[in-house]
Amino acid sequence: MASKKPLIVGITGGIGSGKTTAAKIFESLGIPIYIADEKARTLTAENPEILSYIRETYGDGVFDENGALLRKKLGEKVFGDKEKLKALNEVIHPIVNRDFKEWTAQQDAPYVLKEAAVLFESGNYTNCDYVILVVAPKEIRINRVMKRSGLSREDIEARMHHQWSDDDKLALSDFVIHNDDDHELMPQIYDIHEDIKRLANSGG
Repeated sequence: MASKKPLIVGITGGIGSGKTTAAKIFESLGIPIYIADEKARTLTAENPEILSYIRETYGDGVFDENGALLRKKLGEKVFGDKEKLKALNEVIHPIVNRDFKEWTAQQDAPYVLKEAAVLFESGNYTNCDYVILVVAPKEIRINRVMKRSGLSREDIEARMHHQWSDDDKLALSDFVIHNDDDHELMPQIYDIHEDIKRLANSGG
C-alpha cells in the first residue's frame, strides 16, 4: 500500500499522436501507467455487470457458443450510433474508474499516469490532478495510423472527427508534449516528470 496518495495525471492525445509511446517513456522513469482503453477492453469481456447489460440490450447474437463476447459483432451494433455508444460507455466508464481507483491505491509512486484516448470527451479529465496532452500535426498522425493499422485515410479522419480538437484539449491541459519531427520526446518528458515530482512533493 502507498504511504502517500499519488497524484493522478492523465495523459491523452488524438489518434496517431503517440500518447502510448510517451506513456512508455514515463514508465521507464518508474511511473506506474494505467492504460484505460486496454483495461476497458478487458473489463468489457470479463466484467459480469457489463456483460449482463450487453446481453440484455443486444441479445445472444453478440456472444459465441461458449458465452464469450464477440467484439466485432458488438462493434457493428454500436459503431456509428452515438446514442448506443454513449449508453454502453455509461455502463463501462464507471466500472473502469472504480478499477482505476483500486489500482491507484496499490501504487507507491509520487504520481501515476492514466492513459486514455477520450480523457476529455468522457469527462474523466476532471478526476485528474494534472493532464498531459500529446500533440502532432494531422498529416504525421494520419501517416502513423495508416502504417500501423491499414486503415484508410477516410476511416482515420472519421475517427479524428469524433475526438475533440487539439485546440479544445490544449485549453484544459497542464503540460504539452510535441511528438513531431522538430522536437525530441525524451527531454520534454523528463522536464515534465521532474515538474510533477516537485508538485507531488509539495503537496500537489
